[in-house]
Amino acid sequence: MQSDYNAAWHTLAMNEAFSKLESSPEGLSPAEAQARLAQVGQNKLKEGKRKSVFAIFLAQFADFMIWVLIAAAVISAFLGEWVDCGIILFVVILNAVMGTVQESRAEAALEALKNMVAPMARVVRDGVLHIVPAALLVPGDVVLIEAGDLIPADIRLFECASLKVEESALTGESVPVDKDTKPVGDAGAAIGDRTNMAYMATSAAYGRASGVVVSTGMETQVGKIAAQLGAAQKETTPLSQKLNQISNILSIGVLIVAALIFAIGLLSGRELFDMFLTAVSLAVAAIPEGLVAVITIVLAMGMGRMAQRGAIIRRLPAVETLGSTQVICSDKTGTLTENRMTVKSVRTDDEPLLWQAMGHCNDSRLSKKDKALGDPTETALIDYLLQNGHWSTDALRGRTRAGEIPFDSQRKRSSVAVGLKQGGLRIFVKGAPDVLITRCLLDDDMRARIERENDEMAEKALRVLAFAYKDVETVDTRDVEGTESELIFIGLVGMIDPPRAEAAEAIRTCRAAGILPVMITGDHKATAVAVAQSLGILSDGRRALTGAELEQMDDAALDADIEGIGVYARVAPEHKTRIVEAWQRRGKVVAMTGDGVNDAPALKKADIGVGMGITGTDVSKGASDMVLTDDNFATIVTAVGEGRRIYDNIHKTAKFLLSSNAGEVIAVLVATLLGWRMLAPVHILWINLVTDTFPALALGVEPAENDIMQRSPRDKKTAFLTGGDWLRILCVGAAEALLTLAAFIVGARVYASPELGMTMAFLTLSLTQLFATLGFQSERHSVFTMKAGQHRALWIALFGSAALQMIVVLVSPLRELFGLAAPSLVQYGIVLGLCIGMLMFIELLKSFTRMLWKRGEEK
Repeated sequence: MQSDYNAAWHTLAMNEAFSKLESSPEGLSPAEAQARLAQVGQNKLKEGKRKSVFAIFLAQFADFMIWVLIAAAVISAFLGEWVDCGIILFVVILNAVMGTVQESRAEAALEALKNMVAPMARVVRDGVLHIVPAALLVPGDVVLIEAGDLIPADIRLFECASLKVEESALTGESVPVDKDTKPVGDAGAAIGDRTNMAYMATSAAYGRASGVVVSTGMETQVGKIAAQLGAAQKETTPLSQKLNQISNILSIGVLIVAALIFAIGLLSGRELFDMFLTAVSLAVAAIPEGLVAVITIVLAMGMGRMAQRGAIIRRLPAVETLGSTQVICSDKTGTLTENRMTVKSVRTDDEPLLWQAMGHCNDSRLSKKDKALGDPTETALIDYLLQNGHWSTDALRGRTRAGEIPFDSQRKRSSVAVGLKQGGLRIFVKGAPDVLITRCLLDDDMRARIERENDEMAEKALRVLAFAYKDVETVDTRDVEGTESELIFIGLVGMIDPPRAEAAEAIRTCRAAGILPVMITGDHKATAVAVAQSLGILSDGRRALTGAELEQMDDAALDADIEGIGVYARVAPEHKTRIVEAWQRRGKVVAMTGDGVNDAPALKKADIGVGMGITGTDVSKGASDMVLTDDNFATIVTAVGEGRRIYDNIHKTAKFLLSSNAGEVIAVLVATLLGWRMLAPVHILWINLVTDTFPALALGVEPAENDIMQRSPRDKKTAFLTGGDWLRILCVGAAEALLTLAAFIVGARVYASPELGMTMAFLTLSLTQLFATLGFQSERHSVFTMKAGQHRALWIALFGSAALQMIVVLVSPLRELFGLAAPSLVQYGIVLGLCIGMLMFIELLKSFTRMLWKRGEEK
């Protein structure tokens, strides 16, 4: 069905295009759109095939050490050691199953997040405007395009208002292209010369338009390019790369130690195959190959949790950076405020004319239920007009224009031309008072009065719009300067957008967390200051700066003064980039919000670009690392807290796994040096299986510690594992090893039973790691202050792992398979005492660390 729609669309007149598509300017009916969707499929580019579960399972065996283990199992079988063979294969297969489950879960979480950031489109069906996922567009759909939108499909334009489209993704041309609706005569015209077409994956840089979809999905121009490309590479985060490097270095170290143990064992007279199996088992258990996999799952689960709370992470590295955020530069309107404008004050000498200007110079539309839809400022004007009876709903729906100049953040104004009954045209202009006043014919007294009235409104934290007009015979809307000059002033309208109730608390949380909040707005300085003061942004003595004042400062002056500025008012979007760069030159990690096309450079430049999910353009969302589904500043602060929690948990997990591996290596190395056969190879593999996976994942999903937002941000230059961290890892590993050796001595020497010594060592090495998990639950606070009910996953992991470990000793057939003895209650008590000693040792380490932190803070 899709191929039936292929044509040289740019050469066709609009009536021909609509006829060929069996559509009209009113759009398709919902039923017809659904039928076409079933025929042509979703408007998506094909992606590389996802790995099947079986392929993921096979990938778990793509490791040299695993194949060495399998070879060891085969040799065991050849030698008649069927028990060893069975246990080794069981552990290998179970490891592969668990790895498959983990990787599949991470893939599913990331796929769900990708779907959540799918672009939306404004589509007209049966004459009614709908907002739908762009994936549901079909040929024949009529879509509306505004500045900042990503073009959602290949579209033939039939209405244009100063539309410019940035097409560099397809043509390489960096300058936006002017669009119109006239047919292009040359059927072979290049894409860049098809001025009546807008193509998928390009973006509207200016103006607005309406068009009909002619191609979707892989039939679009960008789809044909995509068909020639391979699947994209999987994203890895800087943290994952660092951990991979750590794992690789440790792997080399472990292999050297394993080879040393093998050599020492042989020289001590131990059996060749037994030492070979011991060395391989230790290497498999001690190499932290699962560390990155666990971290990926923790990140993916954290991203899912953030999405549920209104912050969709578009790039994995953003999760790592969030925890280091030191400055949050936020828009005011809709982010710190409710984005629910209400007209509070009107100043004019000609009310009827002002009502006309407010209604005509307004892009808002009415829904079927007569609700104003569109920009919050413009809907507030419509609401005021309807509520006070100045316009009827029929009159608003019947508005027509003879021309328009859309709003532009540089000009800070917009204009429309409407026909007059007596002939000629009236141009209504709406914009910022300080800009519009300069374009009006005013005497000094009138100018002073208007400026005074504007200041009075602004001091009450009102957002003020000015309106003006002029009558002309004809108009050329391409002549912006001429059209918007020599105007007659009409009046001022003051509106208020109240601060969000939760914003003030979020600001207080920021300050407690060592994060500096900064407001950036295009509003009048007095308005911005009033809102900032009510929220507590300026409570620290910082001041407000206007865009004009910022223009007068060079970079050196801005760098010197940046920390004393809390509010930027009357700024243009490009000023945001300067502000970000100034903070970054001070070594700060900066989050920046934005919703417009011109915000994209600042969003990309910031360490965390935050796009607005409701009011944001597709371009700004595409440039962002994080998108807010509720456009709420408090959600940014929540996301920072979640980022800190995730980083904290990853840090705990890494230290736990590395200390556990260190304990195993040290214990086996010392035992081999002393000539003891303390643990069999299968014991090492089993301990690694039971103690590493579940406790590590449980640490990864731990709830945030109560004081996580009372700490200073983490310095991004600080290594993931500092020298102090490595020292603690070695200390905990050494303690686990010493306690394990002590357990073996008690069983083998005190009770004169090597089999019992092996059993007690087996239990102690595994259970001390589980008790250590409790110690790693918080890196700062004592385990005895934790609230047990808040750590359900941790308790399930610990008791589950402990149960698996105890089953091997308590169930007679399994005990015989593993070559273990049955300890008495007293001997179990000794093991428990050693495990408690492990926990006490970690608590002493934490107590010592807290003392050092306290001394450092006092200095």
